[in-house]
Order: sequence, then structure tokens, then C-alpha cells
Amino acid sequence: MQSIRDRLEIILSRLANRAADEKVFTKLHAEAARAAADASDARERAGVSLGPLDGTIVSIKDLFDVAGEPTTAGSLMLKDTAPRRHDAAIVNRLRQAGAVIIGKTNMTEFAFTAIGDNMHFGTPGNAADASLIPGGSSSGAGVSVGEGTSEISIGSDTGGSIRIPASLNGVVGFKPTARRVPLTGAYPLSSTLDSIGPLALGVAACALADAAMSGEDLPPLHLPLSLAGLRVGIPHGLLFEDTETEVAAAFDRSLAKVERAGAWLTDSSIDGLITDLRAATKRGSIAAMEGAEVHADWLATGASVPVDPYVSGPLSRAAAIPTPVYIRAMRRRAALCIAMEERLLSVDVLALPTTPVTAPTVVSMAADSALRERTEGLLLRNTQVANQFDLCAISLPMPGMTRPAGLMLVARNGHDHHLLRIAAEVERLLSQ
Repeated sequence: MQSIRDRLEIILSRLANRAADEKVFTKLHAEAARAAADASDARERAGVSLGPLDGTIVSIKDLFDVAGEPTTAGSLMLKDTAPRRHDAAIVNRLRQAGAVIIGKTNMTEFAFTAIGDNMHFGTPGNAADASLIPGGSSSGAGVSVGEGTSEISIGSDTGGSIRIPASLNGVVGFKPTARRVPLTGAYPLSSTLDSIGPLALGVAACALADAAMSGEDLPPLHLPLSLAGLRVGIPHGLLFEDTETEVAAAFDRSLAKVERAGAWLTDSSIDGLITDLRAATKRGSIAAMEGAEVHADWLATGASVPVDPYVSGPLSRAAAIPTPVYIRAMRRRAALCIAMEERLLSVDVLALPTTPVTAPTVVSMAADSALRERTEGLLLRNTQVANQFDLCAISLPMPGMTRPAGLMLVARNGHDHHLLRIAAEVERLLSQ
């Protein structure tokens, strides 16, 4: 049986061979990872375990603090800031669970934008085809899992930043209910919408990482959950417009399998709630308005180093929005979250395409700003619903795709374990 150290060395060797053109990772913790792998191997020989995550090779997005080094959050602005004194809460919890943390993955600057490009540290090529965009903001996380340079990667999700790269790279991405996983030591974008979650090749690995980070028990994924009688709502309408033909066909095939397994499919329109929230946030998104507060100082004085204009532009515009607009938007959101909770009482999950489109080429996004803006809007459209209405969601790869795209299951606030159990069963079904 291969040791953890051996598995780690294979990955480190692969990364060493492309060190001159490394875009997936921004920082490798090779020696610390070797020490952690050796410790895990020693525990295994002694018949001791720190739990089911012990010895798993994990990468973390470059917005989580690691003691002794600056957290750059994909920006040159933070490159030379003071080293962090403590690990982020989730990094500490992963270490205590025996995870082997291999390094930090690349991301879009300040976790803004969904395309996955970074003008400072390079753009990771999609795991399925390096000429395609990786999706963001957890770009390196999606690619790392997809290409096998980590077994689990930890990202953050404010409007889809875990599920978009999961969808485009053909992996599983889980966005938990906000605030289940502590945000301490994670560079913020939006304190209201930010969630921390895992990307992996399967639901079970995501559940292991989530349990370690949230401090909750592991849901009983080993116990079969019958899909017979499961109530699946399909939110036809706004969230299905402009869906690529291949994505729509794969979604229909996937849902047909779920229905044949005994699930009840029902139309669950949420268009009215979405339209209402769009109206409430017309002047500026919650993420942009809260992000403008995080970055208020340099937005007021001007940045000392280059900042991606696709990041600085929306933040600058949001910084000019009067406070009453933000407060009213938040008050309206609170009411709409309650309305959404009521709407979802009649179903177990909503099902829809994670992204209505597959990954376009990196070149096409750089060459045409109008196309980029349209693509970004489509990538965020479906995923951001879970953040905006305070829900939990997971993206599963859909079989039979030329370019990867995901099936997204969305559940009510706090129903994370139920969602993971349903997702594990749907995953089994789709893999047959």
C-alpha cells in the first residue's frame, strides 16, 4: 500500500517539473507537508488515527492565513504585508484532523470576479483543457482537485466561487450555510455572504472536510438514502434562460435518472423572489457594497500597485453608494430570505444547472470585454441565489459532457447534512 509520503512526493515532483510556469499554486509548503505526511504514516503504523481526514492531501485558497507568511488574497497589494501570527481557524482545524496541507492555491484578486483570471499571478488553465478558463474566484482550487495535485481543496464562496470552478473543472464543490464554518483568519469579501467550503472528486471527501472545518459530526453517508419520494423542485424561468444546448441536455438526462429512481419532480418557480432581490440591489450588489467597505482605504487614496480593473471598477462604484441604499437592500434581503424559506418548505432540494454555460477560452475572455461581462453574469447567475437567500448548495459533475458542467442541488438554510446525503445518492446514481 502506498504511503502518504509517497503520494505527496508524486505530487511535489509533478509541481517541481512545472515550477517555472506554476499558476495553480501561489505557495507550496513542501517541508511542512512532508513532516505532516510522515507523522500521519507513523500514526498509521502505530494503529492510531486522528480521524477520517488523517493523511489527506489538502490545498487551501490564498485567502486563508497561515502563520509566518502574509496572506495575499491574489493581490500584489498584500504581497509584502506582515506575516500572519496565527493560522486561520479552518487551517488549524484541518491540521488537528491530520490533513497534510500542501500549499495555497491561486485565486482572482480579492476573491472578486467569476472568470478565474489573475493579472498578477497568472491564470490557471482549466483541468479539462488548459486553454479554457478555470472559473473563479477559487480558480486554483478547482484546477488542483481536477488535475490531482490535491485530494481536497478549500475555497470560499460569496456568489459561487466554489461551485463555479467545480462546475467548469468537473469536480464536486460544496457551499455550506453561511457561518457554519468560522471565517476567522479568512480575508473577507462580504461578511454577509462569505462561506468556506471544500472541492473534491466526490461528495464523501467534501463531507469529511466540512465536518472537520465546521466542528460538526459527519453525516451518515454510508447509510443509503432512498430517492423514492424525494421532492425535487425545478426553478424553471430566469435561471434556465440562455443555457447552452449541451448543458440543458445533460441536466435533463441527469434529472430523468433521478425521476426514474422514484423522486418527484415539480416546478418550483422562484422568479418573483429573484426579481425582487435584483430590484433591491440594482444600485450595487451586496458583495460589492460590503467589499467596498473592506477596501475603503485604498479606494479613497488610490492603489499603490496595479489592481485588476475588473475588481477595482465595481468596488469603486460601490464605494460611492449612500449608506441608506445598503441598509435598505439588507433589510429587503432579510425579508426575502424568510420568503424563500417558506417557498422551499414544499421541496427537499432545488435542482438546476450550476452554470448555464461551459468554460470559454482564456483568450476569448481577454479579447472581448463585452463577451467577458456577459459570460461572468451567466456564470454567477444561478450560483449566487444560494448566497443571496442564505441557503446551502452543492455542484456535482454531470456525465456525458464534452466540456464539464455541474448539476446544482440547493437546500434550505441549515439543511447541510440532508443536502450532502441527497447529493451522495444522486452522485451514485449518475456514476452508474
